[in-house]
Amino acid sequence: MAEGAQRLEAAFAAARGAAFIPYVMGGYPDAAASAERAIQVAAFADVVELGVPFSDPLADGPTIQAAGQAALDAGTTPETVIEIAAEVARVGPPVVLMTYVNIVLAAGPRAFCERAARAGVSGLIIPDLPIDEGDEIRMQATRSGLAIVPLAAPTTTDARLAQIGRAGAGFLYCVSVTGVTGGSVEVGEELRGFLERARRHVSLPLAVGFGVRTPADAADIAAVADGVVIASQLIRLADDAGDPTAARTAVDEYCAAVVERIRATAGAATPGS
Repeated sequence: MAEGAQRLEAAFAAARGAAFIPYVMGGYPDAAASAERAIQVAAFADVVELGVPFSDPLADGPTIQAAGQAALDAGTTPETVIEIAAEVARVGPPVVLMTYVNIVLAAGPRAFCERAARAGVSGLIIPDLPIDEGDEIRMQATRSGLAIVPLAAPTTTDARLAQIGRAGAGFLYCVSVTGVTGGSVEVGEELRGFLERARRHVSLPLAVGFGVRTPADAADIAAVADGVVIASQLIRLADDAGDPTAARTAVDEYCAAVVERIRATAGAATPGS
């Protein structure tokens, strides 16, 4: 097992309840501010997800798209985000980069993976890299000690889940809805059934993202999954705060409330923990 995959699985195993995985867009609103925000949320997190801005982010809703475009307009590059990842990895929990396949291919899979690994990155989330494609990227990631974290959705078939179970590493990112980020999550029969199917085929920890807005949402997810990913809501909170000091306070209070609710759910039927 790759070193990055080991770090990620260990982080889930050590979490008190479901793992908290906050997302930060690298370079938004600028490199220094995003590095500060990533280190801030790392104090609460079990894993940090750091976004690499891209011009055609197919998995991202309007909030993350806007943040990514602003980061690009400010001159953010993949190297900028990897440098931020290195800062977080030195002081915080494991870091995964959320990126797109064209970014990896443009840099060269070997060069990209080696640079990320040197920065202390544990894994890559690449939404547009199907589980049965990208052999060169997967080989170079494994060679560098990185986990390629797979994604699955409620529409993913059992056969596909079995394939993911054989090839995935780190954790399985379970998309809560059929769509993009930024909506709202509902822990109903569809999501429960999806997670039950995923557990039959995938031995990795299951983290649920897309549409998690409130601490109550996080608690609902923590009752059925091994991890909770929160992205758009953190960006909205900071944007709505009005100034950096207010934004920091809002994010601190929100993350503390999320962690409190997740920990309160620990042991109350969190599968796989």
